[in-house]
Amino acid sequence: MKNRITLLILIVVTISGFSQEENQIKGSKSNIQEYTPSKLLKKGQWDVKFFNSLYTQTKRTDAGSKSVSVPRESFFTNTTEIYTGVSENSRINVGLIVQFRSNTFEGADAFDVFNFRNNTIDARSGLTAIAPSIRVQPFKNIAGFSLTSSLFLPVFEDKANAPYLDKRSTTWETKFFYDNTFGDDKWQIFTEVDFGFNFGKKRINENNIDADLDFNNSERFANNSLFLPLSVFLSYFPSSKTTVFVNTQQSFLIDLGNEFSQKSTAFGFGGKLQISKTLNLETSYSKIVAGNNFQGLGSTYSLGLRALF
Repeated sequence: MKNRITLLILIVVTISGFSQEENQIKGSKSNIQEYTPSKLLKKGQWDVKFFNSLYTQTKRTDAGSKSVSVPRESFFTNTTEIYTGVSENSRINVGLIVQFRSNTFEGADAFDVFNFRNNTIDARSGLTAIAPSIRVQPFKNIAGFSLTSSLFLPVFEDKANAPYLDKRSTTWETKFFYDNTFGDDKWQIFTEVDFGFNFGKKRINENNIDADLDFNNSERFANNSLFLPLSVFLSYFPSSKTTVFVNTQQSFLIDLGNEFSQKSTAFGFGGKLQISKTLNLETSYSKIVAGNNFQGLGSTYSLGLRALF
């Protein structure tokens, strides 16, 4: 584990050192100012993002909203997004999203997720979903408004009596983005509304000879539901190549036939740094402060690297 952390630090230091040799960005907005999620790419331009998040919890709610203690559970997610511009007017982008996850349970150390273990007791990892995706700026006169629509397809196998890996739902997710820069380009408000429709069987019973065999019933908790997170970010730019932000999110899992619903409230903060003309570094922290119906009350630590070229 120490070797992996050392390698990550060396990679970041190397990238940062290399960036000092590149030309300084002058006379225009930097990428972190210009290319918010609301901004689409020009034709032939590429956007590649590697985003890593570690969520860990030792508390959750009961069937209501009361906090209860649980053995530590940790969930690592790597999301890789690749988009390119395909229209002359910079209003249509297409792309692909790939997700990999690693989870640990039963009180394991949070960093144990980076061992990427698989067993039937307290750990599971693997590639979980791929999603073709499209971004659209629907209104020519509203440059700060866009939407992204993606179809997430689960690609991992059912395993009997295995720990939780990811929700086993086919998910049609559409995100609506709007941002507005003000205060002499020093401040920016960004809002996001997501509609994630989860489809799928509540439980697989085919060829189940042993009636007690559990084919990951917990991974179907979200089937036949709508996931609706509402997010607001307020950013401040100390310079053209740095930004800090605070954010809040209210999320709802709305029952559409699976007899299960949740809600949660989270707050967070973070920052972005343009380390070269091409590369941006992002880090953030968020904490779920309230929830309902077995909602986790943990923290998320995130680190992302984005390349625009």
